[in-house]
Amino acid sequence: MSYSDRLHDAIAAKGTPALVGLDPFLDRIPEDFAAVHAPDSSLAERAEAMGDFLCAVVDVVADRVPAVKPQSAFFEVLGASGVAQWERVVKHARAAGLLVVGDVKRGDIGSTAAAYAEAFLTGTRGTDPDTLCDAVTVNPLLGHDSITPFLDACERAKAGIYVLVRTSNPGGSQFQTKGEPTLTDQIADAVVTWGEGLIGSGGLSSVGAVVGATHPDELAALRERMPRTPLLLPGYGAQGAGAAEVAAGFLEGGRGALVNSSRGILYPPREDGEDWRTATSRAVDRMRADLGAVWGGA
Repeated sequence: MSYSDRLHDAIAAKGTPALVGLDPFLDRIPEDFAAVHAPDSSLAERAEAMGDFLCAVVDVVADRVPAVKPQSAFFEVLGASGVAQWERVVKHARAAGLLVVGDVKRGDIGSTAAAYAEAFLTGTRGTDPDTLCDAVTVNPLLGHDSITPFLDACERAKAGIYVLVRTSNPGGSQFQTKGEPTLTDQIADAVVTWGEGLIGSGGLSSVGAVVGATHPDELAALRERMPRTPLLLPGYGAQGAGAAEVAAGFLEGGRGALVNSSRGILYPPREDGEDWRTATSRAVDRMRADLGAVWGGA
């Protein structure tokens, strides 16, 4: 089954397009995971405690969201031990029945892009398939030959990619909104072309686009420009966007988008003496309810 069809089924099964980003800021991980904060902890000990926290987060949210999005940089800062925990967390999430969107933002010349695609989507002989991602984020700045290896991997592994089109960060406009048509619009048109050969039975492609929810007017225009493209919508929650801002990203019936929240789920405000799990669980429920007002899905 194609990634786009698996995504649709997962969203329908959980009744929400909510995506939990796994961004493990070490200084914000709850005090329960003491090795993260102890100054005499080794990298391996910190990495293991970080992995313990993220696996616990997965256990809290797995029954109420369709997917998680681990951010690779926060694992890589802990060296080989962090990479080992990346594989552990990906495997744990997939065992919990979640789709895993690897937030890796890779993009390079063709041969290197092929290696990235193999590392995250297809694997090599001896790779545990349960440590591979269902989809990854990619950077298209080097052009079509940097994307083609990922398209090949999507076809072979029934995987997906999300191409950076309009990012949520304030500096994104420095390049993305320049030109006529803008760089964003040019990339969006390329995403449509790249996705034509990877259309699932549900009518959506497995080539998606990252479009920041912090730009709601642009989101509406880009959704119209990419009618068969799954969208990944960062910027909800801690970056300021709410349900009203993401509404334009959905197709009829609530199809075609995932809405990401990372810090708002992993590190929500806690009442006095409250366990972090209770606060995270409440944050997930609030996000589901908030998105439910505009989602329009089953």
